[in-house]
Amino acid sequence: VDQLDLLYKYSGATDRELRLNKLGGTEWNKTKQRVRESTKDMAKQLASLYAEREQTKGYSYSADTPWQREFEDTFAYQETDDQLRSIEEVKKDMESSKPMDRLLCGDVGYGKTEVAIRAAFKAAADSKQVAYLCPTTILAMQQYETFTKRMQNFPIKIEMLSRFRTASEQKAIIKKLKTGEIDIIIGTHRILQNDLEFKDLGLLIVDEEQRFGVAHKERLKEMKKNVDVLSMS
Repeated sequence: VDQLDLLYKYSGATDRELRLNKLGGTEWNKTKQRVRESTKDMAKQLASLYAEREQTKGYSYSADTPWQREFEDTFAYQETDDQLRSIEEVKKDMESSKPMDRLLCGDVGYGKTEVAIRAAFKAAADSKQVAYLCPTTILAMQQYETFTKRMQNFPIKIEMLSRFRTASEQKAIIKKLKTGEIDIIIGTHRILQNDLEFKDLGLLIVDEEQRFGVAHKERLKEMKKNVDVLSMS
């Protein structure tokens, strides 16, 4: 009873009925051992992946074009100093030949999305595709509307993949991604599935990266080792 504070209600990720282990039984120790082995395997895979990324030459994006400056001038607010610094650092990373791996941290409402939008525009302007990964369907919809509104005066094709799209709509979107007809795809875990192929993926943006598992976040990096990655938290 002196450890009752360690008990809490379990909320499962699925509706599947869970199998309980007996106290003093061996099943729980076997489960922990399997998890340890699985974690070690993933750690080895990640170490190999990052070592490969260190040696890989990435795509060097062009310097800002007049279109980029025109697009950035449509921002309705005054940028903060931190925002401007982050935007310049991201652009510098993108223009480098080394694949970007940048984590952008900031409280809600401090303008992380604008940094991501400008990076996505820069990638699309250089004919590279962008994948924007969101943890929830609602956030994917919100960001899709934000991106669409911000880029409405420019010839950039934006689409969304989530459960808000029917099976036939998803099929058509996947086909257009493969042929390069879509520049920016915004979606949930759906964009991590194996049936999705890009013609020329250049930038991966992960929104609220703390809400994704390691395996999820590395999925797109494995698809293309030299892709630039911008994570936001």
